[in-house]
Amino acid sequence: MSPEIIPLINLAITFIPVAGLLIIFYFWSLDALHALYGVSRMLIQLLLIGYFLTFIFDADHGGIILGVLIVMVSAASWIALGNVPEQRTRLLGLTLFSIVIAGGLTLFMVTQLVLDLPDWHTPQVVIPLGGMIFSTSMNCVSLAAERLTSELRRNVPYAEARSTAFNAALIPSINTLFAVGLVSLPGMMTGQILAGVDPFIAARYQIMVITILLSAGGFSAFLFLVIGKSLILTGQESN
Repeated sequence: MSPEIIPLINLAITFIPVAGLLIIFYFWSLDALHALYGVSRMLIQLLLIGYFLTFIFDADHGGIILGVLIVMVSAASWIALGNVPEQRTRLLGLTLFSIVIAGGLTLFMVTQLVLDLPDWHTPQVVIPLGGMIFSTSMNCVSLAAERLTSELRRNVPYAEARSTAFNAALIPSINTLFAVGLVSLPGMMTGQILAGVDPFIAARYQIMVITILLSAGGFSAFLFLVIGKSLILTGQESN
């Protein structure tokens, strides 16, 4: 079985329930325009990235791949602090450092030691894995920053607030460990099975993905919370 191209008219069917949700947003006096903007932006971004990746894969140049990874990390660091906009400028460097170190080392480990790629810049592998790793790191840092700020505003001691924030940052990843295979088949495994890959082989790759995402996200949050103590406390005192 080989992957089939989804006709655009068929793809459009998936937007019917989305339209229903937007109607609910509207009648419940929620921000329907923001949700519509999010859906529209998602559509445009994914269509553009499809064309962009075609060019990247054909180029297969180390400098281009490195540039893409830098853009990913920079965007992830900026977006991660969206929950604490008043401290975004102050904490951007810390967030960038945390994601680069934890996510970068994880990406190196999986591409060079686990998959043993002959070329570190193999785009078909490095870019998708980098995207998953850096986005998970982004989410974990974002959750940690928001929860830490909330706890500190309640005058909770930093050590206690740090532990609470770290736990909150990893709740989605920990829940995934319990749900995978029982409640859901993860996206990568589902895609491989649909493409005709043996389910047992697909399971091995999914195990790899889940473990590296857990590690990257957890260590990104850890670095953010530990290294940034004085910077974060200073920011709290000034607010």
